[in-house]
Amino acid sequence: MKLRKLMWIAWPAFLVAGLLEMLVFALVDPQDLHWFGEPLALSRQGIYTLAFFVFWGVTMLSSALTTLLTLSPFELNQGPLPARDPREGGPKQDGVG
Repeated sequence: MKLRKLMWIAWPAFLVAGLLEMLVFALVDPQDLHWFGEPLALSRQGIYTLAFFVFWGVTMLSSALTTLLTLSPFELNQGPLPARDPREGGPKQDGVG
């Protein structure tokens, strides 16, 4: 199930990053970009690659937040650790308690 949710996040983000890449670099020449007043010391292909991964990372964060917001309170509060019996400090017996 976690792999499926990861794909719900990664695949749409990949597609949007590709679209952003095309839109941004249709309007901006990578050789005209500057970082703190200095020209970037990367080739055009390097700038394209770096920008794609930045766009992909940002859109993955957006998709992950959307996926998190679709969880029910029960799914969200369900922890990976077994529940403990507060009287004994140990795990619950037979799922009761």
